[in-house]
Amino acid sequence: MTLLQVMPADDGANVLVRTADLAEIAAELAPHGIRLERWDTVPLAADAGQEQVLAAYEAEVARVAAEGPYPLVDVVRLVPDDADPEWPAKAEAARTKFLDEHTHDEDEVRFFVEGSGCFYLHLGDKVYAVVCTAGDLMSVPAGTTHWFDMGTRPHFCAIRFFQEEDGWVAGFTGSAIAAGMPTLDELLAPAPKA
Repeated sequence: MTLLQVMPADDGANVLVRTADLAEIAAELAPHGIRLERWDTVPLAADAGQEQVLAAYEAEVARVAAEGPYPLVDVVRLVPDDADPEWPAKAEAARTKFLDEHTHDEDEVRFFVEGSGCFYLHLGDKVYAVVCTAGDLMSVPAGTTHWFDMGTRPHFCAIRFFQEEDGWVAGFTGSAIAAGMPTLDELLAPAPKA
């Protein structure tokens, strides 16, 4: 379920907006130049490689790549591997890589083929936590202060769009703001029963 939760930047426990309505989410994000759209998903094998994923979404990928322009496109996949005793450490290392607030010199454009992840957008005096799930295309403009959480048990496959090979390097702000916001796991946890 795609989800938006808006909080004051200095109080992650204070929920100003919480909605799963895609039109409402897009309307909240659009004034900041952030694009969220939904594509129909295509059934793929669990082990589908980059070529199969890109072929399944060929028309959509070509459209977004041309609009960018984003001449470089790849597929990233991270799924639990309980047979690998090192998987928890690998997953945590991948997760913590982008958990701190940062910016990029180019747009961050990602389409979720499967699974989920959360973009946290620090816009003015608010944080917009956007949980993206299969079928969501999210485009975050260059220079937007944000971070990304894939959860404690990462599971996603995403198509990524790039302008340059080295343009998507994170420039960390040094802010500890992320520590005061709910994690992806907390955002998706069932509400306590009254």
